[in-house]
Amino acid sequence: MKRSLPMLSACLLTAVSAMLFFGVNGEAYIDPSVMTYMIQAIAGLVIAVGAIAGIYYRRAKKKISKTLNIDENRGKEVESDEIVIRDEQQDEGTHS
Repeated sequence: MKRSLPMLSACLLTAVSAMLFFGVNGEAYIDPSVMTYMIQAIAGLVIAVGAIAGIYYRRAKKKISKTLNIDENRGKEVESDEIVIRDEQQDEGTHS
């Protein structure tokens, strides 16, 4: 097994080198619709990478804040979740 790995890598390196040095250049027409598709694919890739980076950034920030015992809501005032609904007829009756 130890002897076959260097032999395999040498064959692979030779094959890739031969493809790069002796490759045939092709000339082809690229349709404008293909270019717009490629632009959309690249834009989607950039957006996906940005979203993944944002998720990992928030996770790392949360973990660091937890490790350093930092509370970002320390100085903020919190309102209660109490909702008061008044009946309009009762309001009109009390004001008359």
